[in-house]
Amino acid sequence: MPNYEFIDTTTNEVFEKSMKISELDSYLAENPTHLRHHSSPPPLGDPVRLGIRKIDNGFKEVLQKISERTPGGKGMKDHIRK
Repeated sequence: MPNYEFIDTTTNEVFEKSMKISELDSYLAENPTHLRHHSSPPPLGDPVRLGIRKIDNGFKEVLQKISERTPGGKGMKDHIRK
């Protein structure tokens, strides 16, 4: 079950509850002082593909070995930067 973050508008307390997505609407209807709260946005992309973080050399070596041992695996060689 996913965790949802709420804020109590009367006390400004932020808390987390675990419930099914199908229970979320009824919970909000039963508790009008509780609103959904989002403390941080969800990640929208892979940090490696966005260029924020680079693949370490150990992982590049693993990809290189896989590429060398895979017959017809020339497509993977294009993704490995030396």
